[in-house]
Amino acid sequence: MRRDVFQAIADPNRRAIIDLLAAGQMNVNAVAERFDISRPAISKHLRILTECGLVVIVKQGRERYCKAQTVGLKEVRDWTDHFSKYWDNKLNALKNYIEHEQPAHNKRNKH
Repeated sequence: MRRDVFQAIADPNRRAIIDLLAAGQMNVNAVAERFDISRPAISKHLRILTECGLVVIVKQGRERYCKAQTVGLKEVRDWTDHFSKYWDNKLNALKNYIEHEQPAHNKRNKH
């Protein structure tokens, strides 16, 4: 089952795991030690992150190493960019309105 990347980042623990792994790969135990939740909960979060392509787990001997695949966050960035541009346009229009309306308002009040 391929999960949705938005589903994965909806949870603050999963976002924190991505942040942690973005700095470099770590074994599963090292990841689990950084959180105040159970090891099974960490494993579940890692499974979800793996299913949506945000984390890759590589087995090396007896250890399992986790690595962030932040390229998977491009979908989120693209989606938020759309709204960022929308709000930039709206705020720029408001700024222009205020800058052009304010001088006219001041002139009316002086008479």
